[in-house]
Amino acid sequence: MILEKNFSNLKVILVEPNGPLNVGSVARLCSNFEVEELRIVSPKCDIFSLEAKKMALKGQKFLINCRIFDNLEKAVSDCDLVLASCGRIDVSKDSFFESSEDIFNWTISFKKIKNLAIIFGREDRGLTNSELLLANKTFNIPTSQNNPSLNLSHAVSIVLYELNKYSKRNINRELEVFNLASSKLIHDSFLEIEELLLGVGYLLKHTSRAKISKFKKYILRANTSMDEINVLRGIVHQINWFLDNSKNK
Repeated sequence: MILEKNFSNLKVILVEPNGPLNVGSVARLCSNFEVEELRIVSPKCDIFSLEAKKMALKGQKFLINCRIFDNLEKAVSDCDLVLASCGRIDVSKDSFFESSEDIFNWTISFKKIKNLAIIFGREDRGLTNSELLLANKTFNIPTSQNNPSLNLSHAVSIVLYELNKYSKRNINRELEVFNLASSKLIHDSFLEIEELLLGVGYLLKHTSRAKISKFKKYILRANTSMDEINVLRGIVHQINWFLDNSKNK
């Protein structure tokens, strides 16, 4: 059978774009590939400028209706699945990236994803490590080592084309029910875990973020389900309840 889009409400998220021409070009691409919404985090340029509108052409509605956020966490808070494009090659040894082919194949293996977001970082320095940890999956676009950097709008065009291509390919397997823990649920859970481990003395304030990040990467790699992360969260809540009640005795 031919698989039509198994997700709706695709959001393209730009983090701190600093070029109105790029923003306009991305708005046009949103129209080309039937993106549901353009979201922008703390823009560093006038995204409603004449330059942006000229580049957008039929995609001007995405500029007019785009949602602006002051941080990435808020921008992805209602998304079931979050993918992040990363162009950096000087990443730490424990960083984990997958090919876009593997990720898109995995994405279309589910029956339905209500809200899918794809994040694109700053033109000059991409996404920070903490921002990358807000994504369920992170990938990069392979380019020449002599000139690895891609223009923002070019990167968006490649990713949207590839996703569109994979979403329409022939498949002969039964699709899974989507039950992946959202990036927000994982993020909130790890805030609670960090607070607990700081409270019992397992973590120190000046090193807690680095250690928690490693644990969080493990959970993301494991494709943890909503049920599994809720079990982990329940354990944390029970430990907190026990500690609070022990103090009152």
